[in-house]
Amino acid sequence: MTERPIYLDHNATTPVDPRVFTAMTPYLTSEWGNPSSSHAYGVRAHAALEDARARVAALIGANPSEIVFTGSGSEADALAIRGAALAALTSDPRFAGTLTRTRPHVITQATEHPAVLAACQELADLHGVEVTMLPVDGAGRLSPDDVAAAITPATVLVTVMHANNETGTLQPLREIAAVTHARGVLLHTDAAQSVGKVPVDVRELGVDLLTVVGHKMYAPKGIAALYVRDGVALRPLVGGGGQEHGLRAGTENVAYAVGLGRAADLAIASLAAGESARLADLRDRLEARLRDLLPGRVHLNGHRTERLPNTLNVRIDGVRALTLLAAVPSVAASAGSACHAGRDRPSPVLTAMGLGEREALTALRLSVGRWTTAEEIDSAAEAIARAAAEA
Repeated sequence: MTERPIYLDHNATTPVDPRVFTAMTPYLTSEWGNPSSSHAYGVRAHAALEDARARVAALIGANPSEIVFTGSGSEADALAIRGAALAALTSDPRFAGTLTRTRPHVITQATEHPAVLAACQELADLHGVEVTMLPVDGAGRLSPDDVAAAITPATVLVTVMHANNETGTLQPLREIAAVTHARGVLLHTDAAQSVGKVPVDVRELGVDLLTVVGHKMYAPKGIAALYVRDGVALRPLVGGGGQEHGLRAGTENVAYAVGLGRAADLAIASLAAGESARLADLRDRLEARLRDLLPGRVHLNGHRTERLPNTLNVRIDGVRALTLLAAVPSVAASAGSACHAGRDRPSPVLTAMGLGEREALTALRLSVGRWTTAEEIDSAAEAIARAAAEA
């Protein structure tokens, strides 16, 4: 192939915005100081780090002091989930007189990202923490009533993603937060997919912990952040020099933090300029074109309205998604979440929503982004439809 494929896999990762790269460059070349050093090199690095922290905070309506930089979304999820449960398991005086937590209890739901599920499983396996896995409905939504019914006096944390990485379905976080707050339980959300695509404000959502991931919003891989509401106690995963408010030891990656801060600025501007509506128009155009070209064969997976503006997950009758993608090298897309790419087995997300194995294996995830054009959408739809018709 002489031309690059049309990229419709922005939920897997996004390209680094050139403006982000430009902002990072000085901190990879001339401004290479350790932000913990007291001399001029360190002072400049520290100032850049704190400026980036403030920019990320502004994107999600937090205070800069509530932002902890991490190396990945998986690490941020683990810090939130394991950190909250293990803090409750210790004799930390900040938990005295609150709830009975001799064996902490954590609640999550069936369509979570593997990083969340892994953190919960580790708590169960290594620390005896009780974990409740709640079901979702056919559109992938969790019921706040189910959350309320699952909470016990030992519950320390509910962790529910904001938007699903495969279907784009948005969870009713405000309603879930009302339930958890009434019962004195912390709420964490993995917002890797939603931040930058839809407005996200931690105060409005009512969450106590929130994960932001750089490579999902045009910053590099290897940088993420965890919002930790002031007053929330976490046990760090890595001890050491006390960086990041004592929650994440290790010399900070200043250049990548600066990149995430610049990406946050760009996300604020794009949301204000109506980017969500533009993405939704492209998403809907793609679905309409596929339905026109493959009448009766295209079926939506996920919620029709409560979903990300950029994400289309459809199953196409009569052809497995991996087979279809192999026949369309001009389009880069996914047969499921990136974590399961290349494995011809049904997505756990789709099976949790009630799809059978045969249906789930036909599911195709198409996610548009900042530089996707209408012309690309039309070309991709035609290529996909042609391959599906010939299958």
